[in-house]
Amino acid sequence: MKKALLLLALTAASPALARDTVTKVKLADVMALPEAKQKLDGSVKFFMDGAKTPKVLKTLGSDTSNKKTNGVGKSDDYACKWAALSALIALQDGAKKNGANAVVNIVSYYKKVEFKSATEIECHAGSFVTGVALKGDYATIAK
Repeated sequence: MKKALLLLALTAASPALARDTVTKVKLADVMALPEAKQKLDGSVKFFMDGAKTPKVLKTLGSDTSNKKTNGVGKSDDYACKWAALSALIALQDGAKKNGANAVVNIVSYYKKVEFKSATEIECHAGSFVTGVALKGDYATIAK
């Protein structure tokens, strides 16, 4: 009997498990988070594809960062900002390892589908997990 009730409950809940709400968050809002001020040290600048970028002196390769966060008990907006910050931290770490002072041409790259915006990052919020994938080029820019 318990197995039947559990199966019935899981079957009834399954449409909720398939949630994939697309949310857009502004890069500026992510950068304004108190956690961003602690974890992004300013040595690497971030520029979305289409945003005004200082002169690129040298391109040092490309990379993708795919980060997820637990979305339970968080608003989609907050979870998206948190996942985006995690992706930016990973890109910052990669830039430093490659001798870059910027990540340019950043696009959202969720499930390998590009979303380009000069100001916004695409995020996908599910019932339990929220994710952001970013792709960009490591570069040395003029200061």
